[in-house]
Amino acid sequence: MPANSVQLPPLSLYIHIPWCVQKCPYCDFNSHALKGEVPHQEYVDHLLADLDADLPLASGRAISTIFIGGGTPSLLSAEAMQALLDGVRARIHVADDAEITMEANPGTVEADRFSGYQRAGVNRISIGVQSFSAEKLTRLGRIHGPDEAKRAAHLATGLGLRSFNLDLMHGLPDQSLEEALDDLRQAIALNPPHLSWYQLTIEPNTLFSSRPPVLPDDDALWNIFEQGHELLSAAGYQQYETSAYAKPGYQCQHNLNYWRFGDYLGIGCGAHGKLTFADGRILRTAKTKHPRGFMRGDYRDKLHEVEAHDRPFEFFMNRFRLLEAAPRAEFAQYTGLDESVIRAPLDEALAKGYLLETPEYWQITEHGKLFLNSLLELFLPED
Repeated sequence: MPANSVQLPPLSLYIHIPWCVQKCPYCDFNSHALKGEVPHQEYVDHLLADLDADLPLASGRAISTIFIGGGTPSLLSAEAMQALLDGVRARIHVADDAEITMEANPGTVEADRFSGYQRAGVNRISIGVQSFSAEKLTRLGRIHGPDEAKRAAHLATGLGLRSFNLDLMHGLPDQSLEEALDDLRQAIALNPPHLSWYQLTIEPNTLFSSRPPVLPDDDALWNIFEQGHELLSAAGYQQYETSAYAKPGYQCQHNLNYWRFGDYLGIGCGAHGKLTFADGRILRTAKTKHPRGFMRGDYRDKLHEVEAHDRPFEFFMNRFRLLEAAPRAEFAQYTGLDESVIRAPLDEALAKGYLLETPEYWQITEHGKLFLNSLLELFLPED
């Protein structure tokens, strides 16, 4: 069934900085250990040229959020960040109240440099802490220590940013329940407006997949999650996505746009984009992954149209990670499909107790959260 015209969702911008000081053994992101100096200005020039090539896809919309990820974006100098964000603002309208996030590792956050990032327009920082245990950080291949992590959080607090996030992992090699909860207590004591609390998973093509460490079993992981969730809730954090907790009003707007099937331009090595057009087309883009190829000017690697039969799964894949209710009207608005095409899988999800349905919205149930993959599989296209 062909898609009808669609409503254009909000537009975000993702910018990828590909370098790290060293590659972590669990990381499957597109990151490359730095050999020599970061080519600051040269890479910024390529990022802006990449954006120029993508501007026709933006349909004249303003950018509502920016996320600068990596790699380790805080390896980029404050001057380069200023040139980058100035260049973006010169090319496309960025909303006055846009949330502009930058990822940073505690070991690379220096006070003078970060105030420079803030002057460039960054108003939210996401600090990759992962753990406050020196031993666990070593096991994870992290190059910072617990004190640097705390210093970075105090620095973010003192800058008076719009918000900041601490990234924390649980289910670490040989981690006990008490160790996992101690990490959370130390994070909560720093009072970040937002906490991302991920379970460590072993991904293919990582050092951990070739030499797997011993991780806590399912029962231990469940205890960590249950007691950790209680700790976070008692401290005033609301879970709003599978791995995301925030104080009221501090949810990450950029990630909310992804999860709600919003649009985003993706520039930089390996960055992905999703763009909707008034005629009903939805395109996905992927950029050249390796810095060598990207910095030759070969920016776009792939571009494909999202076919009508793939749209239900793509819409719900992220939507049902969110704990908020999903407005039913948005399915037709953002996919261009009539709700009748998903009636059968919806009825099955309702019968299995994965969802609740009202005339206005769908809401994932506690049972549905536990069986999220089974719920999502109902919306896979039939072969």
